[in-house]
Amino acid sequence: MSNFEQNGPGFPVTESIRVDKVSPRARLSHALRAIVVIIVAIIMLVPIFVMGLTAFKSRSDVVAIPPKIIFEPTLEGFVFLLTNRSQLRGEALEEAKANIDNVGIFERIAITNGQSITGPSDFIKRLGNSVIIAFGATAASVVLGLLAAYAFSRFDIPGKDDLMFFILSGRMLPAVVVTIPIFLMYRQLGLYDTHLGMIIVYTVFNLSLTVWLLKGFIDEIPVEYEEAALVDGYSRFQAFTKIVLPQAATGIAATTVFSLIFVWNEYAFALMLTSETARTAPPAIATMLGRGGIEWSAIAAGTLAFLIPVLIVIFALRRHLLRGVTFGAIRQ
Repeated sequence: MSNFEQNGPGFPVTESIRVDKVSPRARLSHALRAIVVIIVAIIMLVPIFVMGLTAFKSRSDVVAIPPKIIFEPTLEGFVFLLTNRSQLRGEALEEAKANIDNVGIFERIAITNGQSITGPSDFIKRLGNSVIIAFGATAASVVLGLLAAYAFSRFDIPGKDDLMFFILSGRMLPAVVVTIPIFLMYRQLGLYDTHLGMIIVYTVFNLSLTVWLLKGFIDEIPVEYEEAALVDGYSRFQAFTKIVLPQAATGIAATTVFSLIFVWNEYAFALMLTSETARTAPPAIATMLGRGGIEWSAIAAGTLAFLIPVLIVIFALRRHLLRGVTFGAIRQ
């Protein structure tokens, strides 16, 4: 008897669906891959875990051998990170210890280490410089890269392939190679140790990445959508903003994160092209020295605080980021 006769008139013909069972070999392969991914993730997270522990250790616990996993947490590292201090000796130290119950927790920790807080450190300023420069350069590179990528994707530009390769070649150049020429040029132009100068250099170095990434995402958006919009009376700019941008949101999010991470972690330009006004956090953390030794807990605390803004951005864009990294925009 046919399917039509079984279902009767007026009902759609249905077909039986066979569900194949997953073979034991496939299940074993999937389990092994999952185990490998978990192991790799744990290995990559170990340095962050150690850094988090070090940020809350005292100076003696940091240098203890063997390393301590269980210890009494303290804010000593954050005190060393956020304050400037001077040594206390003799009667001044005894007087400070006598009044230790009448001061705040930061001052109390400093007195315990034989020091007195003289004022805030420059770390907050350095972290603020990182935020201004990184977000400014990321926004500029993504906007300019998006416009260039759209032009390369939609228009017939003479020598398009050569131009794309020329743009990509800028990414192949190590930053340290051009640091000295840029330093000399910036001194002449008055851009040395300025936020604008750092934003410009990071934008230029990020453009190759943003153009190539965004062009791949825009290529996956069917051009017929824009042609239909143009037929309906939209201008080219309206079609770009109302058709392309929403479809490319995942790609823009992924490109934004990659660009931000590059600028946020960059060290060579930040060290050579800044001194006081526009110096960012990476060189400030790396050159952090204590009194009588390196304050490893302060360095770990600074690195931990340095991770927070990027984590916030990645968490905010996590949905777009995952889809943007794996699939891009849409497929025709």
